[in-house]
Amino acid sequence: MQEIGYDYIVTGHYARVEYDEKRDRYLLKKAVDDTKDQSYVLYMLTQEQLAHVKFPLGGLRKDQVRVIAEKHGFINARKHDSQDICFVPDGDYAKFIEKYTGKKTPDGLNNTDKAICNFVDKEGNYIGRHKGIIHYTIGQRRGLGIPAASRLYVCEISPKTNTVVLGDNEDLFSSELEADNVNLISVDSLTEPKRVTAKIRYRHKEQPATAWQTPDGILHVKFDEPQRAITKGQAVVMYDGDEVVGGGVINKIYSQS
Repeated sequence: MQEIGYDYIVTGHYARVEYDEKRDRYLLKKAVDDTKDQSYVLYMLTQEQLAHVKFPLGGLRKDQVRVIAEKHGFINARKHDSQDICFVPDGDYAKFIEKYTGKKTPDGLNNTDKAICNFVDKEGNYIGRHKGIIHYTIGQRRGLGIPAASRLYVCEISPKTNTVVLGDNEDLFSSELEADNVNLISVDSLTEPKRVTAKIRYRHKEQPATAWQTPDGILHVKFDEPQRAITKGQAVVMYDGDEVVGGGVINKIYSQS
């Protein structure tokens, strides 16, 4: 935008930007249509960026947008909503990752090196071999290919050792996390504990929590109730009503024990 001399970027994201004179801050807010709200994925926008972006769809519901699009003859006015990541149309995330990185992920089912690509339990005991860590997500139960007396779930993934830790459903719950790469929008800092609602993934329903930062800037979020499958590398995003307080990248999860 700056390189070609324009003042704003306009996108079709469902979110809103408002300027608060009292706080002298730009605020990122949820969309009017809460079923389409995309504020979660925009939490990293800075004050400078928010000053130069517009979200014209944020104040409309999706059915209203379709009516406007049809009125103006847009060919996609009745196009079905996308349910997946647009640049992985076939849903094969593992294939996309390997093509994008140019690296073949080690596969324990076709690899004789028993030091890697292992399923282990919470104590580190060997359970079996897996087909590569990019094929698994925290909380996953199906597709493990491991016979067991009770249901097993993916509880942890270690890229360094290509190890996948399996456990019970109860092992997936935790109440507190830390995050780095923090970006705050509605406030300068969280030196004092603040009551918020927070999401740990895009489709996660906001949950009551208390958030604060330590002197090193690390964000701590403690939920009132344990949450399932908090995942390192995902974003935690905090809200105060319809305002985005800010967020960060989860890098530590406190176990219930």
